[in-house]
Amino acid sequence: MSISTPPATTNASGQAQQGTAGSTISNSSSLALNTNQFLNLMMDELQHQDPLNPSSSDPTQYLTELAQMTAVEQETNTAQNTQTTAQAQSVSQAISLIGDSVTYLDQATGNKVTGTVSSVQITSSGPTLTVAGTAGVHLGSILNVTAAGTTTGTTTGTTTGTTTGTTTTTVP
Repeated sequence: MSISTPPATTNASGQAQQGTAGSTISNSSSLALNTNQFLNLMMDELQHQDPLNPSSSDPTQYLTELAQMTAVEQETNTAQNTQTTAQAQSVSQAISLIGDSVTYLDQATGNKVTGTVSSVQITSSGPTLTVAGTAGVHLGSILNVTAAGTTTGTTTGTTTGTTTGTTTTTVP
């Protein structure tokens, strides 16, 4: 009886190679398990293992992995909830500016523009304002807010009666 081996070839560095070249096939979705798949796999393993000869030298390995998966899942949920809350606060802040006078930095010209907020648009990138007929003003470009119904400036002379103060909020 004889055994034959495929002929040896050499690579670029002169080392002997044996066998045939193959290709690597990968499937990234097969590398990730969701929580339910992991629990099913763990239950199958526990049902079919020999209690006198465990398959792992660390019997707490499954519990450790389960705890890690749970922690990652909770962190993901927390991040999603935080993002949702931030978006809701941003929309609420934009809506509260309707009727107020704002000064914003025009992104196209770099000039400071002042006007009254007439409406809010909810876009995929967050809320934008319409100020003095100009739509698409982002909250981040607002430099100064003057609440509706207040006036700014100085008066000279004698006044009789009640004077209303000025409320001005400056955004850094």
